Amino acid sequence: MNSILALGLLLLVMMLVIGGKQGLVNLFALIVNALLMILVVILMASGFNPIILAVIFGLIILASTIFLSTNHMEVVGPAFVSALLIMVLLTGGVIMTMTLGQTAGFGLESSESLEGFSIYIGISFHHILIAATLLSTLGAIAEASVSVAVGMNEIKGQTSDIGIKQMGHEIIGTALNTLFFGFFGGFSSLFIWFASLRYPFSQIINNKIFVGQLLQVLISAIAVVLTVPMTTWVVTTRHAHQRKK
Repeated sequence: MNSILALGLLLLVMMLVIGGKQGLVNLFALIVNALLMILVVILMASGFNPIILAVIFGLIILASTIFLSTNHMEVVGPAFVSALLIMVLLTGGVIMTMTLGQTAGFGLESSESLEGFSIYIGISFHHILIAATLLSTLGAIAEASVSVAVGMNEIKGQTSDIGIKQMGHEIIGTALNTLFFGFFGGFSSLFIWFASLRYPFSQIINNKIFVGQLLQVLISAIAVVLTVPMTTWVVTTRHAHQRKK
């Protein structure tokens, strides 16, 4: 507990020193989102539909993340609209992908850990997987939409379409690398398990745990790639409308 408190205080000091007032606001947004995620888990455990909860709280988390990230309405407005559109498109894709993938529940590697627990908790693991996938993509969508909106707001009318495309390529590249290394770091122990037990590639690619997490990463990557042109379209449409006025 002392380590957690010390690291938390260190984070607070660094956010204040480096980010100033906006850094404190960003830290507040992080705390709010953490409390919202805890509330989602509690409501799921109470019997509420996980998919409906993920959609409702996903909208709230997107709003708090984007609107508290900056006070420039020219940035947060288009960023939130594009993120909202991507989330709507993504919801149907996630439901279809996870239904066809059949990766809900636990794999054989989890059997020993589950021996002392009951899995009859009265909640659909399939719905939980869909909700978890939707919620896990929010950070990537919000980051990409804000980055594109900020960049285009700074360069509006001062660069060519080639410059805008180059900016989009750079944002996509960094976001995809972040997703990949997060996935690899979080499942390095599973990869060590596969290597130590000499799993053949055919067994790895059909492993429920591995495939489930890989699908989540791929869905997040698709969401990031779609967010860039969507945000670009929203920002350019908004600027064109303003020029007409």
